[in-house]
Amino acid sequence: MIKKHPNKVRTILGIDPGIADTGYGIIKQDGSKLVSVEYGSIKTLKNLELSDRIHILYKELGKIIDKHKPQLISIEQLFFCNNSKTALVVGQARGVVLLKAAQEGIAIKEYTPLQVKQAVCGYGKAEKSQIQKIVKLILGLKELPKPDDAADALAIAICSANNF
Repeated sequence: MIKKHPNKVRTILGIDPGIADTGYGIIKQDGSKLVSVEYGSIKTLKNLELSDRIHILYKELGKIIDKHKPQLISIEQLFFCNNSKTALVVGQARGVVLLKAAQEGIAIKEYTPLQVKQAVCGYGKAEKSQIQKIVKLILGLKELPKPDDAADALAIAICSANNF
């Protein structure tokens, strides 16, 4: 259940971090009503140096923050990863988001994938397609949010709205 915040519209930026694709989703919370404002993915090319990819992520995230001025950034925690190289790179992408939030003075909340799935779907082992369908329903979207990273970012923002 969404907590009510009378007469206070809040903008929440959800982030699903990654180096190739960082999903983002902006929602506005007005009391118990949630509305999608924008969502998408910040993409970087794999043939670029890691430092260049991180710089692109930093700049593009800055543009999103400047445009929407969120009061809260919600990000998925790196909870478990089978590949340690992938975990390190995702951790670096998370670091960019945490740094940018700190520089902008924006509050940040972190959630595990399990917490997000439970908050949005009511089931901690929900599949990507289930998350997309529930996010579409909650936000009243006309179509399933894509790419998957953007849908996950919207779910992270919804989870945060439940706890904001």
